[in-house]
Amino acid sequence: MDTRLKIGVVGLGAWGCNVARCLYELPDCDLVVCSDLSENRRTMAERNWGVQTVASLDEMIAQFPEITAVAIAAPAILHYPLAKKALLADKDVFVEKPFTLNVADAEELMALAEERGKVLMVGHLLEYHPAVNKIRDIVQAGELGDVYYIYTQRVNLGRIRGDENAMWSFAPHDISQILYILGEEPVDVSARGQSYIQDGIEDVVFLSLFFKNRRMAHIHISWLDPHKMRSTTVVGSKKMLVFDDAAATEKLRIYDSGAQQQATSSYGEAIQVRFGDIQIPHLATTEPLKLEFQHFIQCVNKRLTPRSDAKDGLRVVRILEAAQKSLELDGLPISLKSGMARKRMPKLNPMDRQWTPQMPVPGRAPVVAVS
Repeated sequence: MDTRLKIGVVGLGAWGCNVARCLYELPDCDLVVCSDLSENRRTMAERNWGVQTVASLDEMIAQFPEITAVAIAAPAILHYPLAKKALLADKDVFVEKPFTLNVADAEELMALAEERGKVLMVGHLLEYHPAVNKIRDIVQAGELGDVYYIYTQRVNLGRIRGDENAMWSFAPHDISQILYILGEEPVDVSARGQSYIQDGIEDVVFLSLFFKNRRMAHIHISWLDPHKMRSTTVVGSKKMLVFDDAAATEKLRIYDSGAQQQATSSYGEAIQVRFGDIQIPHLATTEPLKLEFQHFIQCVNKRLTPRSDAKDGLRVVRILEAAQKSLELDGLPISLKSGMARKRMPKLNPMDRQWTPQMPVPGRAPVVAVS
């Protein structure tokens, strides 16, 4: 008896083909059918993977009742209606990032999956990357000391989209990664960007997340850049690390370096800068996409809650929605708790040595409603 998970893929664009190829290669999965509006793409899928194809999810559900799960890799604007249709058809669902394009849709899908007892997993790929899991272990174990800040760069020349801006297209990777590494959500979000190629669709975005205890994260997103970069830097009070996902080897480097104040007998304080060894940890070379779908298959078979479940997807969409509001308000920080904008960025007076996270931040403006 064939006990493999029978699954269908919706969407055969560039990434959808990766999803289909990955599922085809996994031994615990039976890729039964793929759907796409393009006849050429359907023909390609039939030739490459020997699967049956249809033009729509409706046809897939009607003609292939044996499939119990659906992987949605269609354009982002279709994620909500397709995921809802699949859940209502009693299918377990994997939906690519971004989960949805607004919080209300994400909340509805999450509630629907819970109501019908279905697995709903969001494609936050970096949460399954061996390097990111290593970083999370290092941070959670306190090996870096107190994490001061994180910054990421996800830039390239292309692929330029017309249905979503660069932030909605790329930033879910970095936001989900940062939340996963730190294990907490930001308090405020700010974003600035510009549209150079298409009116109203930002090609470059600088997104900032502000956490409790003065932690910050900065995300640089662009599809209009001469370099292809996929990097994450984490700076702590004891050590620092750099994850370069574009590197062929040695993707993760840990720097035993830092700076700290030292009391002196003279006036003022001395700052000691320390340069130590560089450690390059061994990482598994398994493709993250395969690890992600192995996890999905396990969750479906054992009825487990996925690591990147609907709640995780909702957290990322909530940040993206706030960042979009900030973009439209020329960078004003948005409170995630209230959804309101601040008049200016929270600031800390560097001369105030007695400041603690429990005290009011000098210069912090009150939250005000923005119409």
